[in-house]
Amino acid sequence: MRGFNLVKPGTRVPFVNGRLVYFVFSVMLMAVALSLFGTRGLNYGIDFKGGLLIEIKTEQPADLASMRRDLNGLGLGDVALQEFGAPTEVLIRVPRQEGGDEAQKLAADMVRAALDDDVEYRRIEFVGPKVSEELFWSGVQAVGYAMLAILAYIWFRFEWQFGVGAVVALLHDVFSTIGLFSLLQMEFNLATVAAILTIAGYSINDTVVVYDRVRENLRRYKSRPLPEVLNLSINETLSRTVMTSVTTLMALFALYFLGGEVIRGFSLAMIWGVLIGTYSSICLAVPLLLYLRLPRRTGDLATGDPTDRAIEGA
Repeated sequence: MRGFNLVKPGTRVPFVNGRLVYFVFSVMLMAVALSLFGTRGLNYGIDFKGGLLIEIKTEQPADLASMRRDLNGLGLGDVALQEFGAPTEVLIRVPRQEGGDEAQKLAADMVRAALDDDVEYRRIEFVGPKVSEELFWSGVQAVGYAMLAILAYIWFRFEWQFGVGAVVALLHDVFSTIGLFSLLQMEFNLATVAAILTIAGYSINDTVVVYDRVRENLRRYKSRPLPEVLNLSINETLSRTVMTSVTTLMALFALYFLGGEVIRGFSLAMIWGVLIGTYSSICLAVPLLLYLRLPRRTGDLATGDPTDRAIEGA
């Protein structure tokens, strides 16, 4: 019984030959992402900027326009409202008030007084400025330490050239994800940081699989040109890469459309991360090895041209 393959065995797509197109596209993507971050910034959630988060449920579909008008008239700053999974569920974000905990409690009481009596309060959360600042820098440090750990592991496991290629691809994935959130102005919170770390793990897993085949083929095909060996390695792992990405995306799309508002940002980040991570593993991490003076040495899985000819004729 033959297995199911999304990519036919023996496929030979010359990925490395189009490296300049990939590099230009990636540089443009990074430039746009950084520009968006510099101009629009991120829509930080309560986790990172502090404030009051109130989730309510109404008996009838909420009139957001009327509710927003009433709450903005309280003098609490720019109060943000959004549907939270259903027309009867609303998430209210109130900016942090000056004056400590008492001021936040007063703001919560003012919001309660401005809303109808039949409103059900699902949760009321307050994050102070000190906690939000600590959470922000903890998130930044988590991403930074993950990058350094990945660089160290790849350097130890392979060669330093592989480590550099992997980290460049990871930075590309992280910055492009941040640019996406800046463009869409979706809430950037701790769940998003968790998604970015998950993206890094997913992307490096893909990259390591391809790199391991590159190293194996460098030892096996010592007389072949490096671009040919890189193309061969990508194609030999392409079926596994595509199958993993497709099955992961099926689960993520289900989470995005059916999982509710709470995890929608996380799901979107992961969907983008799987797509851009697959692209970077194939089109960035491997072609970059051409410019890093990758050594053709050590380890003998095979010996020279006779094996090359035997495998080519198989």
